[in-house]
Amino acid sequence: MMAERAIMKGNEALAEAALRAGCRFFSGYPITPQTEILEYLSWRMPEIGGDLIQTEDELTGLHMLIGASLAGARVLSTSAGPGFALFHEGLSYLCGCEVPAVVVDVQRVGNACGGIGASQGDYEEVVHGGGNGDSQYIVLTPASVQEEVNMMKEAYELAEKYRNPVVILTDAIIGQMMEGIVLPDFIDHDINKSEFTYKPLKNGETGQIRAGWPSEPYTTYGPYLIKKFKDMHDDEQRWENIQVADADVVCIAYGISSRVCKDAVKKARAKGVKLGLIRLITAWPFPEKAFAEVNPDCKGFLVVEMSLKGQVVPDVKLATKCRLPVYGYFDVSVVPDSDKVVEIAEDIIAGTAEEV
Repeated sequence: MMAERAIMKGNEALAEAALRAGCRFFSGYPITPQTEILEYLSWRMPEIGGDLIQTEDELTGLHMLIGASLAGARVLSTSAGPGFALFHEGLSYLCGCEVPAVVVDVQRVGNACGGIGASQGDYEEVVHGGGNGDSQYIVLTPASVQEEVNMMKEAYELAEKYRNPVVILTDAIIGQMMEGIVLPDFIDHDINKSEFTYKPLKNGETGQIRAGWPSEPYTTYGPYLIKKFKDMHDDEQRWENIQVADADVVCIAYGISSRVCKDAVKKARAKGVKLGLIRLITAWPFPEKAFAEVNPDCKGFLVVEMSLKGQVVPDVKLATKCRLPVYGYFDVSVVPDSDKVVEIAEDIIAGTAEEV
């Protein structure tokens, strides 16, 4: 069979990829810059026999996923910044009840209601928030429309492997840009044969999907969760390293910012500046293992991020035990500029840059 090629907007390609990965239930609420996902699925989902519900708010959208997933469906909900904030209770229940689900955050700028411009300001909320108590989930960070498509199948596989929600953290630039892609074939996910359909726990059993509060005490449930989170942390780190072995400065970035940094590495190397890049493919687990490949004589890390605070910085410092200084290029007014990345790298090498 020939590969099916298309030119699609990021949001619509992500929606189509979800259907091809076996998703047959969507519930959620429109919010810029991810509304095209809901719009696309509103006509496409019925074409292939699935169900879509536009809920009265984001909170309801997340809770509907619980019932549909426990019935055996592959499920999806999507939002942006302020809407994702309303997902937290539902995410906590998905984690606590061990319900597989895929959730998407197409980031937009600002706290409160913010604006509709591009941003990467939801990193802290998504990676270190996402529900009360000890809620935890894998966070995937695509850097292109094709990678959004590819990650969707993987997201469902990870959600079912760990019986846990998985979040795809993208941004307004990738969600709105159009690129040439290759679409995958459809996966046949039979809701009537799903091993993830809810089954009540028997006395003393752990590790099965549970509905509501765990039936066993936390003295039993707690160690089980600790092991699951450790397995996720140790086994699911993903990254891309570019010319870090001899780099004097290494950029740390994800999403649209990482594409800028890839261009910056080429420009810097052409000038004789040894710049490298660690691109996050998972934001959680944070790819600590990637730093083992970094030049031991590196002069510092440069975090490039569309946020005001530099939200990735603490994770870089923790992953490296503050072994090297960390610098930042943070802006939400425009997409980062590759020439500016090279300029800051030169300042770091010269010793004139200011640490974060």
